[in-house]
Amino acid sequence: MMTKTKGFPKDFLWGGAIAANQAEGAWNVDGKGPSVADIAMYRSNLSVEDYEGHLAVSSENIDRAMKDPDVKKYPKRRGIDFYHHYKEDVALFAEMGFKTLRISIAWSRIFPTGEEAEPNEKGLQFYDRLFQEMKKHNIEPIVTLSHYEMPLALSLKYNGWVERKVIDLFVKFANVCFERYKDVVKYWLTFNEIDSIHRHSFITAGIIPDRCPEGKIEETVYQALHHQFVASALVTADCHRIIPDSQVGCMLTKLTTYPHTCHPNDVERALKQNLDNYFYADVQVFGEYPPLIKRMLERKNINIKMEADDLAILKEHTVDFISFSYYMSLTESAQEGLEKTDGNTIRGVKNPYLPSTDWGWQIDPVGLKISLIELYDRYQKPLIIVENGMGAKDVVESDGSIHDDYRISYFREHFRQMKEAIEEGVDLFGYTSWGPIDIISAGTSQMSKRYGFIHVDQDDDGNGTLKRSRKDSFYWYKKVIETNGEVLD
Repeated sequence: MMTKTKGFPKDFLWGGAIAANQAEGAWNVDGKGPSVADIAMYRSNLSVEDYEGHLAVSSENIDRAMKDPDVKKYPKRRGIDFYHHYKEDVALFAEMGFKTLRISIAWSRIFPTGEEAEPNEKGLQFYDRLFQEMKKHNIEPIVTLSHYEMPLALSLKYNGWVERKVIDLFVKFANVCFERYKDVVKYWLTFNEIDSIHRHSFITAGIIPDRCPEGKIEETVYQALHHQFVASALVTADCHRIIPDSQVGCMLTKLTTYPHTCHPNDVERALKQNLDNYFYADVQVFGEYPPLIKRMLERKNINIKMEADDLAILKEHTVDFISFSYYMSLTESAQEGLEKTDGNTIRGVKNPYLPSTDWGWQIDPVGLKISLIELYDRYQKPLIIVENGMGAKDVVESDGSIHDDYRISYFREHFRQMKEAIEEGVDLFGYTSWGPIDIISAGTSQMSKRYGFIHVDQDDDGNGTLKRSRKDSFYWYKKVIETNGEVLD
């Protein structure tokens, strides 16, 4: 008989998640080469509806950016200087009681152009020091190998992941990481939000649209995606070989979509959106392309070039667990002219039953429970939420305090839904909030879009002392972790 689970498992991994390109800064320090993130420009007049325009890239824009050394205009070059503040920041995470911290290793910090014969030792040493600091505080690392920060040189030379040669270069990078950190890192993720290649192909895969064959951009993106699938399988195999007790996961943007109404046309559109969202995890969990996706590629006359053993590699080396981001839900409708709202680099029809953040992302805690149940029922593999949170405009009071009850409320309701999903039988083994410390926004390059429990004194133009300070939510999350999710009020 199955034992009923009450609350969070006793060894539940509570923590937070950051990405190298949004936090580290030091973009040209100690031998690091430029990454695709280092040309992301901040625009002060950015509309929340203009994410697509903000993420657009061209050869001309890249050339202009690389001739400009400015870190004000290109905020990810400076981040929050985690590169020099990591000890202070890890100590603050430890004070909150973190059991785990998800980070990424910047590929261009280890191989500046991606093609060096030997890795950059100073880059490796930075992560040595970071992992040592985490170990001192009993914080388990979860490491993402590719989180929107591939070497810019590979984008310029090969149009990113379009060229198959990049698979070998990535495998080399991953193997260096596995060998170097095999005694300190057990949990690895291959590609962050691998499905995002269709929403922002340059950031995800280094693809420069004006260098793609005319009329073949969609096919080019699918080709690059296939190369990432193969690379993910290969490094999963290598990780299991080099680190026998390791666990390797895929990472999906969970874009849970509801029909806007019960009209069959709306239901059909929502169904197709959800099936498309699952495709990326399907390949990495089941080891094969879904039949409906293969049929769609045939209908569109999209030809993916594969080597003879590619499909066997995908089938043989599947992931151990599924990690995912969840920020909001969306709705789909066949009706034209309905009000739309923003989400995680995507837009959908606004749900009239849900509130929204300052950036228009709709807040749907029940959607997280739905997502957990759907994912576990489909894949029957352990799950971990590796991104969840809300961007907000925080106000620093005259005494330095920050009363962010809205953030506490957001997390409280999501944690309640997580607990219910676990009690219904979902195998959820961890949770890392996105941006436990304020960092540069991935989509908008803003600093004012704050996610953290820890405030960083820096504005959108890079002005500020970088002083870290605790928000009210810091103490609340500390209590949540201390009680393993039992005390949420």
